[in-house]
Amino acid sequence: MLGGVSHETLLSADPGESRPLWLLTERELEPWLAGQRAAVVDWVRAHGFHAERHRVLTLPGEQGVAGAVLGLGGLDSTEDLGPWEAAGAPERLPALPWRLAMPLGPHAATQFVLGWLLGGYRMTRYRGGGRFEPLAALIAPPQADLVYASAAARASALARDLINTPANDLGPAELAEAAVALAREHGARCQVLEGADLAGFPLLRAVGAGSARAPRLIDLRWGRAEAARVTLVGKGVCFDTGGLDLKSAPAMLLMKKDMGGAACALALADLLMRLNAQVQLRVLIPAVENSVGACAYRPGDVLRSRKGLTVEVGNTDAEGRLVLADALAAADEERPGLLIDLATLTGAARAALGPELPAVYARPAHWAQRVREIGEVESDPLWPMPLWPGYEEDLASRIADLGNVASTPFAGSIIAALFLQRFVAGTTDWLHVDMYAWNAKDRPGRPLGAEAQCVRTLYRLLRERFG
Repeated sequence: MLGGVSHETLLSADPGESRPLWLLTERELEPWLAGQRAAVVDWVRAHGFHAERHRVLTLPGEQGVAGAVLGLGGLDSTEDLGPWEAAGAPERLPALPWRLAMPLGPHAATQFVLGWLLGGYRMTRYRGGGRFEPLAALIAPPQADLVYASAAARASALARDLINTPANDLGPAELAEAAVALAREHGARCQVLEGADLAGFPLLRAVGAGSARAPRLIDLRWGRAEAARVTLVGKGVCFDTGGLDLKSAPAMLLMKKDMGGAACALALADLLMRLNAQVQLRVLIPAVENSVGACAYRPGDVLRSRKGLTVEVGNTDAEGRLVLADALAAADEERPGLLIDLATLTGAARAALGPELPAVYARPAHWAQRVREIGEVESDPLWPMPLWPGYEEDLASRIADLGNVASTPFAGSIIAALFLQRFVAGTTDWLHVDMYAWNAKDRPGRPLGAEAQCVRTLYRLLRERFG
């Protein structure tokens, strides 16, 4: 199931009852009208249709709806479309089968199908009976890569469902169960460490000590031993109160999404496994709840990490980098060919780039530039940020090896990345993604709520690099 809506609902194989759907840019509208019957031209003019992006206009016929046009706005051509141009169509068109009335190249066709599927996402768990209005179905264009589009949509739905689930139903134990279920589906192995078995992850244990829901370390492995090693680390803070440095009520409202990095790591793993990427995959997720309690860690505490470095706690609301530090140190011990961590880490990244552009830091720097290029093609963007060494001194502590926050209010996302870099000492190639994992506004295919950011881009990067 795709977020409660099956693929069979969104994709149709029966062209017999289908209606034609034309995709029109603003510059293509007039040439298209020149080839239509006078009745169609009059209808389009009467409804003031100018091929505005996402606008749908149905065309009447003797038996009801004869077809429809979908506006693409200011795109240069239909070959430039991405998934979001199609995403509004399933709910804006009548709930009938539709076929494209013009050919598309392989990339555009795949993006259109992907967008159609993403536009069908529904979070059904908490709606009475899970009922929604029926959606339009699509006969996929022949050039589309249906295997990829279907797998990418499923991965996105997985991440969205996890992030959208409230914390009362998704704590560390439930996040671990989701990872175990994913491993079982793909024939992978998944070990979940908890209790005394977390002795080697002291920062994770410290952050989770204030909650009645005990922390976990999720360790999923898949692939052939001779393949290149790729390790994903996802921040799995299932709810973040801020700890003793308590967040305000407005700041706490969205903190069910603080495990967005873990959700996107699992979604990326799902896509890699489903499409049989040639990698030896490992996924590490420190799953924890940062809460307030008698055993909560405190500002001023000095904690020893898995790597052996001591960390002075300047703020308990900077917990994500602590749990990631232990997981990154464990990943680094194996020296993977590429190590990627994904995290909803800092408000500073949102202040700099907004909610739609995850910040990406890379060592070597060329990785960041490449993911930016791929992200533009995939409509799944990331933006390069610098690991500026001049800010290293801001992590200094008078009594420990480093602090978990800086005294300066500036460059918070960069300083957090520099903190994590201290725990990736031996791995040559490393990417750190500071994401929001949330749609701050309603748009076609991107409803207010969870978003699977950078999953498709990182998948393409890994297939390009490792096959």
